[in-house]
Amino acid sequence: MGDRLRLAVGIMGNASSLLLYAAPILTFTRVIRKRSTEEFSCIPYIVALSNCLLYTWYGLPVVSYKWENFPVITINGLGIILELSFIFIYLWFAPTRGKIKAGTITTMVMVIFTVTAIISAFVFHDHHHRKVFVGTIGLVASVAMYAAPLVVVKQVIMTKSVEFMPFYLSFFSFLASVLWLAYGLLSHDLLLASPNLVGLLLGILQLGLYCKYRKRGTTYNIQEIRA
Repeated sequence: MGDRLRLAVGIMGNASSLLLYAAPILTFTRVIRKRSTEEFSCIPYIVALSNCLLYTWYGLPVVSYKWENFPVITINGLGIILELSFIFIYLWFAPTRGKIKAGTITTMVMVIFTVTAIISAFVFHDHHHRKVFVGTIGLVASVAMYAAPLVVVKQVIMTKSVEFMPFYLSFFSFLASVLWLAYGLLSHDLLLASPNLVGLLLGILQLGLYCKYRKRGTTYNIQEIRA
């Protein structure tokens, strides 16, 4: 019964994470249509890429025991493809300064992942220590992914508008963190559960911020029209 429940939660976690990783499709449809990245930040997608890379590696038999974390591999493998696609589109339409910034950060992420993979594979010789090492770094990346939409908080507060803080990104981030927290607890894997606890709290914060400034932004725009 416990394994079935764990599998069911893992499948729901996969579905919610798919929605999270696919949510920026609306944003990048707009970028392609306008041929401009406008004020959108690429940081959330680069951070999400680092999270997907690390947790795909974490779930593979090199780190985990056999295929115990297969649901983790499937969704994060798909996430890698989606995030790389978004980053490529951003680099294509971003101004020169934006290209340099996004390219530099993406390169740093790839280097960190490569070093992590090499160390875990050749320095540690058992699954437990490999999981602790990769999971600890993945924990940081996961918390950063859930917090990434907060990079536009200053802009939201100053403009009283949530136009550049996509609602679906925040909502699916909250939903995914809830389900993966449950999966981690059912698996007795604190390295999977702990970052999602932080993600749950940050998701609540982001949704609260969205609700607050969505209303204020609407009022502000109506007052501007009347004036």
